[in-house]
Amino acid sequence: MLHGRDRERAQLDRLVAQARAGTSGALLVLGEPGIGKTALLRGLATTAQSGALVLRTAGVESESPLPYAALHRLLRPVVSLVDGLPAPQARALGAAFGLVDSPTVEPFLVGVATLSVLTEAAEPDRPVVCVVDDAQWLDPASANALLFAARQLSADPVVVVLAARAGGPGRPAFAAEGLPVLELGGLDEAAARQLLDERRDGDLLPDDVAARLVGDTGGNPLALLELPGALSPAQLDGAAPLPALLTLTAGVERAFLDRCRRLSEEAQTLMLVAAADATGLVDTVRRAARALGVQPRAWDDAERSGLLTVTGETVAVRHPLVRSAVYQAATSFERRQVHQVLADALGGRDEDRATWHRAAAVDGLDAGVADALAKVAARAEQRGAQLSAADAYERSAELSTADAERAARLFGGARAAWAAGQAARARTLAASARELASDPLLRADIDRLRARIEIYVGSATDAHRIFTVAARNVADHDDARALEMAVAAAMTRTYGGDSGAVMPNDELARLLVPASRDTPRTACLRQLLEAMTASADTDWASATATLDRALAAGRQVEDLDVLGNLGNAALHLGHDAGARLLYAAMVSAAREQGAGMVVIYGLQRLAFAHFPAGDWNGIRACADEALTLARSVGQPTLTAAPLAWFALLSALTGSDELDEHLGDLDIVVAQHPLGILTDPVHDLTRWARGTRAAATGDATAALHHFEALRVPALQRMTAVDRIDAGVRAGGRAGDEDGSVAALTSFAAASKLPWALADSAFARAVAATEPAQASEEFETAVGLYRQAHRPYAQARAELAYGEFLRRTNRRVDARAHLRSAVATFADLGAGPLLGRAEQELRASGETARKRDPSTLLDLTPMERKVAEMVGTGLSNKDVAAQCWVSPRTVAFHLRNVFTKLGITSRTELARIDFS
Repeated sequence: MLHGRDRERAQLDRLVAQARAGTSGALLVLGEPGIGKTALLRGLATTAQSGALVLRTAGVESESPLPYAALHRLLRPVVSLVDGLPAPQARALGAAFGLVDSPTVEPFLVGVATLSVLTEAAEPDRPVVCVVDDAQWLDPASANALLFAARQLSADPVVVVLAARAGGPGRPAFAAEGLPVLELGGLDEAAARQLLDERRDGDLLPDDVAARLVGDTGGNPLALLELPGALSPAQLDGAAPLPALLTLTAGVERAFLDRCRRLSEEAQTLMLVAAADATGLVDTVRRAARALGVQPRAWDDAERSGLLTVTGETVAVRHPLVRSAVYQAATSFERRQVHQVLADALGGRDEDRATWHRAAAVDGLDAGVADALAKVAARAEQRGAQLSAADAYERSAELSTADAERAARLFGGARAAWAAGQAARARTLAASARELASDPLLRADIDRLRARIEIYVGSATDAHRIFTVAARNVADHDDARALEMAVAAAMTRTYGGDSGAVMPNDELARLLVPASRDTPRTACLRQLLEAMTASADTDWASATATLDRALAAGRQVEDLDVLGNLGNAALHLGHDAGARLLYAAMVSAAREQGAGMVVIYGLQRLAFAHFPAGDWNGIRACADEALTLARSVGQPTLTAAPLAWFALLSALTGSDELDEHLGDLDIVVAQHPLGILTDPVHDLTRWARGTRAAATGDATAALHHFEALRVPALQRMTAVDRIDAGVRAGGRAGDEDGSVAALTSFAAASKLPWALADSAFARAVAATEPAQASEEFETAVGLYRQAHRPYAQARAELAYGEFLRRTNRRVDARAHLRSAVATFADLGAGPLLGRAEQELRASGETARKRDPSTLLDLTPMERKVAEMVGTGLSNKDVAAQCWVSPRTVAFHLRNVFTKLGITSRTELARIDFS
């Protein structure tokens, strides 16, 4: 029975009760070894079995390199449900489990499929309870899939409870950010004494001995059970002094080891084989032990000691501390010998496990084992188990005899580590690979990876330098690689990453010349490079004309990288419609492929493209989904841009949540490098602060914030704000830094309506003659309308209305002020709406009271579900696209119906969400 855990058991019981009521729950139980995590989870599984489907698995330390092993064990009882999943999910999970062949597996889709299986297995009257012990030893692929599912659960009768060792010196904590945590401490004195007395069958210990044991162990149940066995009868009776220090983990391991050493020599060998084994299968352990001369009687000896348990076809060491004590106490020769016999026992049946055992049995370099391990790595990479692949590639490199093979395998390890989110490890492996590589093409591929690492978690300036130098170095060997990296360097520059490195003009010119063997992708990249080269030279006319050709060529390309780069170029050069279209296509294609990380980045970029069109709901939806997904995949760095967008929206709408969002963002920025997003994120916060300052009447502070923006695209988006703040701060058009002159030059060359409108607006507010100002305002308003930039148009109409009222043209002012009020009300732009309404009243007219649309009451997820259902999609279809469960979709849909006062999908289809 469990002692002293009533509070913890009640918390777990509440989770199960909530699941029976249709509300999901997740919990991470943390505690030191032996604290009772396993016993607590065992109790949960036992009590939940009546009325719930209990799925169980546990991490095994020696199994951690084997992808999806723990997840397969967890889902084995419900694996038949895989066939009923959406095809991409079924294919991903089937390939992960080795049930179907697939060239690649997207890990994100495995997580989505795991969520789908768990929610499909659950019934309203029979929830699913997932119990996962020793989570710190889960293979990383299983851990990522399970954590994604746990974080995405919402309105489903599913509970996920994981237990893991708490972090400590040299032992990092299990990374499960976002999950509620139950920290399991030691037993209180009464419960600890009860456990001690129960263990001794009522033979009570002297108070001073019991108090010493309880105090030194901190109430750790395993220590209380095992340490007395290491004491003499005289010490237990209080007749002899206790040891000076009863250390916890070391003491328990020593107690286990003492018990093991009292076994026969053959039984000790059997214990070592079982400790090194990862299958938990009697047949595997028996084969390996027999090869070392272990006879059947040794099994009886080990079982009687309580250190080994055999149940049917499975064998288990009593506790992980037994496993670690036995394994660490063996000599290196003994461990290698055991791994070799385990490899032989598994040969032909489980080659991946067998290869890992052979790698552990090697003493020195071994080309054959290195080759085999490289194949294991490739298979893991194909299945989307990137961390397992990284481990295998790295160990394969260590065993390789030739530098060329070692370099290629180190690069493989770096590539896989980066895909798994281990940036520091990827950077180190890539640097090691670069030092060994002699093949120019391999060096180029390594450099491309190094630059990408810098883009996302390092320095955009360093990324620009690496891309540029790599493009120069590989230009004579591979035109396509050089072109791709030259484009990447140009794109990096638009985000503020300019190292000063350049390609010689002759090499750059050569890359721009079309070749007969060009694919649609290569042709598009050449046009894109030409456009960005012209942009860098401020040849805006050529840049915009060439961009149009690149966009046309891009219609034949479905590559995610190309779509993203085309979108970046369109955003940089002010091609509003092109940017929205390309980013939306990128997100859509990434969804279909299950490329979750690309979806997150794509949503962040799409938010930028929504702003010029005045689609603040679109921004909110992008930010909300990107934030949710970033948290679900455990990538706190990727929460920065969504939080920055929420901060800006709060400032624009006058929400009092601005400081909260800025505070959350400050924490992320302080703890995580943002890479290429550094300037965009900081610019969004400057924009937010400038907007708030302008709303409170501090035009000088507003101008300071707007002039500090660094990203050209955002400088252009805030041109109206900067100009307006400049005028209010000191009667100037805000051109102290020459930004208005640069804008005017850009507008004249590009002929883009919005740029011409910005230029006209700047001239209007700077004009000294009323007639000129009026003419320029009219031009600006008309061009903004033509450019479909409603927010900028409303800003111009507000300024124009203010100007007309000041010049006693009140009747003329009202039309523009009415238009501004209507747009600001539609957008929810509270501060500017108040200012426009005040101006309208001053002109002699009171703004009509507008009923706020109930659509504004919808959360971003509710709005998204409503829009998708309104197109005729089923709940299951929506769930598959949004990576949630059908029950979660139904939950949001019920809220939509309630808020909108409708009762059917037919009514929903009639609503115009635009």
